Amino acid sequence: MRRWIESSPYARALGVQLEEASGAGARLRLPFAEANTNPGQVLHGGVAASLCAIGGQVVARAALGPASGPWHSAGLQVNYLAAAKAQDVVAEARLLREGKEVCFAEVAVRTDDGKAIAHATAIVRARFGAAPAELPLSAGDHGLADPGRMGPHIGQIPFVARRGIRVEHMTGGSSRLVMPFSEANADASGGVHEGALLALLDTTGAMACWAVTGPGPFKASTPAIQAQILAPVPKGDLVAYGRNVARDGGCFWSDVEVAAAADGRLVARGEVLVLNDNFCVRVTELLTGDDFD
Repeated sequence: MRRWIESSPYARALGVQLEEASGAGARLRLPFAEANTNPGQVLHGGVAASLCAIGGQVVARAALGPASGPWHSAGLQVNYLAAAKAQDVVAEARLLREGKEVCFAEVAVRTDDGKAIAHATAIVRARFGAAPAELPLSAGDHGLADPGRMGPHIGQIPFVARRGIRVEHMTGGSSRLVMPFSEANADASGGVHEGALLALLDTTGAMACWAVTGPGPFKASTPAIQAQILAPVPKGDLVAYGRNVARDGGCFWSDVEVAAAADGRLVARGEVLVLNDNFCVRVTELLTGDDFD
């Protein structure tokens, strides 16, 4: 497990350290780094989700053995409980149940002083050398390309910039983001790391919410994401399509599909829940430079 993490360029780029690992549980540490943050030195949700995916895979790989691969997170539910600001975090994973080809795991992310940051449940599937999956085609979107006022600024967020993510469309309640393949986003297998994919999914869903409201006097937070990764993520550019499907006051639900940019094959799908309150202006001021006071 240590070799897998240390040989994964994405995990190295984040700074993930494996402190303990077994078939029953694992402990990961992530020292604070500006490159892993949103504005204000707050840990990006995609980083917390990455720790959850890595933790789930560590215990599944350890439980089922190295011959059971390749692996992917067939289901992942991440609840974001609080923000970590300029702090180290640790992720503790434990095996809930071992099946013949799937493992159920629970992962808790917290700061060193015990503050709960995120909680996840994961279903990790082992393919036992099976042939690559026949992936369906993504539904895609309308093909429009209007990043709106906020879109050009999203790529300036430290963690997003490191992933190379750019906004192609972000208006009218829909978003489309592209993440070019890079070594810094790769897994040890050579494909895209699940953590990088989850970061793209998380950001795309949040941007679909902002595509409804636009910049303004809002404070946005993401309480939860739910994702299904359909197969080990291949090497190549990824494109994510977000669509806001429901809104109740300041509560927004967005559907997201992530596909291979080369052939449109669906790699992952999920839902992102966003809360957007109208009492804080700092986020959009930082992103756009506009003064909403």
